[in-house]
Amino acid sequence: MTLSDFALLLDAPVDALRGPKPAEHVWHVSVRNEPDDRVLSDAEWATVAAEMVAAAGIAPHGDAAACRWVAVRHADDHIHLVATLARQDGRRPRIRGDIPRMHTAARAFETAWNLTPMSPLDQTARRAPVTGEREKATRRGLTESARESLQRTVREAAARATTTTDFLTRLRDAGLRVREHHDENGALDGYAVALPGDRADQGSRPVWFSGRTLAYDLSLPRIRERFHPTVAPADLALAHTRIREAATLLTRAGRAEGAGDVAALGDLLVVAAATAPTAVRDQVRAAATAFEQASRAPGTRTLHGTARAHFKASARALERAPQTARGGGAPAVLALLIALVEAVEAATAWHRAQEHDAQTRAAAQAAALLREAATLTGAPPPTRNSRPSRTVRVTPAAGRGPAAALPVTGVPPRPSPGPGRSR
Repeated sequence: MTLSDFALLLDAPVDALRGPKPAEHVWHVSVRNEPDDRVLSDAEWATVAAEMVAAAGIAPHGDAAACRWVAVRHADDHIHLVATLARQDGRRPRIRGDIPRMHTAARAFETAWNLTPMSPLDQTARRAPVTGEREKATRRGLTESARESLQRTVREAAARATTTTDFLTRLRDAGLRVREHHDENGALDGYAVALPGDRADQGSRPVWFSGRTLAYDLSLPRIRERFHPTVAPADLALAHTRIREAATLLTRAGRAEGAGDVAALGDLLVVAAATAPTAVRDQVRAAATAFEQASRAPGTRTLHGTARAHFKASARALERAPQTARGGGAPAVLALLIALVEAVEAATAWHRAQEHDAQTRAAAQAAALLREAATLTGAPPPTRNSRPSRTVRVTPAAGRGPAAALPVTGVPPRPSPGPGRSR
């Protein structure tokens, strides 16, 4: 049998569908274990495959009329699952919520086979461009996809804005196409953006992205939660002080209050990246990108926090007076980076206390990048004895016991890079 013959067998139920056929009828998912896990046998991967397609709703156990599917293994550590979204009885499958259900099934295999546990699905990961979006960017000679460009621009506008009108104006000033969505009463309840020149259907229409499809926290309601009353511009020295005070407050935050604090810290890093001097701009931008997931606490959280006002005031100071850092030279830049390191370390400790594994890793990576930026300022970082050490304590989640005390000093030594993790 040729591959073409095999594809015809998989696709045959599509022709038997009652009603219109889906424009995209192929379902494709990869299932991977950690590099350090033992190599699973073909029989074990076959068990995983059958359980995953059952959990997804592609081929429930005992359903003889389910979708046709195939599992392909071409490496030791993962398989690919491919199915046609048409059941053999002429109906379409119900696969809404397939990924969360597959995550639940994966947890069972991790426990039963003693595999490396993956952090719980918290819906805070960055939305990566799909293959078609990356290929389109390559054809157009662009270094990044339209989705990635829009994510960066919208996030920066959200970090700087103080009202909905201010936010939308910043999007338009950045050159984006903006489409507003109003409810039946005429109230604005959503938005979508498009990159000029990014078109579909042979150039007949722009490619629109709603805020929610760009990122978990870029929907209009989530952006509005982060708005804070306008604060008077402050000089950079006061911003440094405010950031350090906010770091101290964050270490005392409870589980719910800290979510607002880390969200505001994420906005501050975005503004810091946009206003950073050239010598450290790449590192600060990378730190802001790395911290993005750490700024989104999993679950339903209120974004009111005791440190939030200090972070927002500091962001306003950087935006209104970006030349201050350059005017103060390397010492001023270094002072800002040290303050940001302290704040990010406090956020790392807070996430660790709440057992937010993905967010803890993201914050730790951001702190390492900020330390790297500090070494590029040309000014010697303060020694451990240059100012008093202080010990801070993070409030753990309810019922999880006390958190360990974490020493915070100037610029801690940069840790040696560890092995990367991927999922």
